[in-house]
Amino acid sequence: MNRKERIQKIEKILDELYPSPAIPLEHNDPYTLLVATVLSAQCTDIRVNQVTPALFHRFPDVHAMAEADVEAVREIIRPCGLSPSKSKALVGLSLRIVDELSGLVPNSFEKLESLPGVGHKTASVVMAQGFGVPAFPVDTHIHRLARRWKLSNGKSVEQTENDLKRLFKKDKWNLRHLQIIYFGREYCPARGHREDECPICSWV
Repeated sequence: MNRKERIQKIEKILDELYPSPAIPLEHNDPYTLLVATVLSAQCTDIRVNQVTPALFHRFPDVHAMAEADVEAVREIIRPCGLSPSKSKALVGLSLRIVDELSGLVPNSFEKLESLPGVGHKTASVVMAQGFGVPAFPVDTHIHRLARRWKLSNGKSVEQTENDLKRLFKKDKWNLRHLQIIYFGREYCPARGHREDECPICSWV
């Protein structure tokens, strides 16, 4: 089976299992998505979704977060881990958005990545899921699956992102990203993975 045939079979499996995958991080708008994505670094989406209701109840919008006490934010988000740096980032990026961007989350990679605590992966999630712009956010899980499925050599997340963008059609990037996330959680975990029982690894 050549690479093109392998890609087509993978896409068929993903479409059958997850035809309309939901966005894992609960949010109401691009700003709440940005905050949730920052919190998701080295933390599960489930844990983030448990924390954000209290956070947004206390600080409901970018203006409230911009005026927040960093320690108050830190106390709420502590269960997500890395709370000292994440709390500073959330208040800092909110201040920048209010002071320099009229209170609106920017819809460009360059401006997003200039915000405190926002790297390329976080910016890609916001662009894809917040604004519908084609992007292919690659975290450690997608990076791992791409290597298992022989779609990338796995040398870096940057290389994996470039490889996946080249292999999948651009208008499907946002969909494929979500499908791979859900597939990895259900069938292709980092630990306890049974290759012979995985719908993709068993034959790829």
